[in-house]
Amino acid sequence: MVVRRRLHIVQPALSAQIRALEEDVGAQLFERDRHRVELTEEGALFLPEALATLRQAGRAREVLQQAAAGEVGVLRLAFVSSTLSHLLPVLVRTLEERYPRIELELKDMPSLPQARALLDNALDFGLVRLPLNVSGVHTRMLFEESLVVALPQDHPLCTQRRIKPQDLAGCPMLVLARKFAPGLYDQMLAGFHRRKITLTIAREMGEFTTQLALVAAGLGVGILPSGAASALPIGVVTRPLTLAMSGAGIGVAWTGLENPRKRALMQVLDELYPASSPELTEGL
Repeated sequence: MVVRRRLHIVQPALSAQIRALEEDVGAQLFERDRHRVELTEEGALFLPEALATLRQAGRAREVLQQAAAGEVGVLRLAFVSSTLSHLLPVLVRTLEERYPRIELELKDMPSLPQARALLDNALDFGLVRLPLNVSGVHTRMLFEESLVVALPQDHPLCTQRRIKPQDLAGCPMLVLARKFAPGLYDQMLAGFHRRKITLTIAREMGEFTTQLALVAAGLGVGILPSGAASALPIGVVTRPLTLAMSGAGIGVAWTGLENPRKRALMQVLDELYPASSPELTEGL
């Protein structure tokens, strides 16, 4: 009677379902008379296994619901190394707090290889240096960055509060190679070209950390985004460079938002870094 009331099933229907279950498993599960129903020995063995199966089915249903809501699964995220001190820790912490069952696969990777990996479906998102104009890759600015000049602490230009582009004429320059951040490289050189200033590029490298180390060694002067100069080697100082860079900064890149996990990450980024404009860009 109690079981029948809890299941909201009338007696004939419940009895029929029990008989069907017994036929299916090939054993009698209940002893019945006019006054009571008891589990048989086989029924007592069957009950805990059946309950475990129901609990597992409930967990499976919960996982599917979480997956549909973007709360479980794997997200493959690449980042440029200059996001390690600010953006990446905040993003990872927020995702972990809000979506503890999303597993993040993180890769340190320059911007252009990130774009290729996105197009090859080897990544879900990239934290990249903008501008990044690659056909099929969407980007959104998260925050802009200005340029700074990294100098050995005994360099004559250290006496100035700000560095003008013309101050760098003739200085041996250390810059990030174009293949790692083509948009940044092209904009920087174009800015000097507009002022009819030719940079003397002494060396090109693949990492801002290497660039700063060579500045510390006295091998030249570096130009880099302000966010990449958050941790300076001993003996290196920075000064703002009065060279405007339109659309230069850190952004997020992707190729599609077809699954809920991707939309969940974008929602977190939108909350952490509200867009100043709803406009998104795609490489041409």
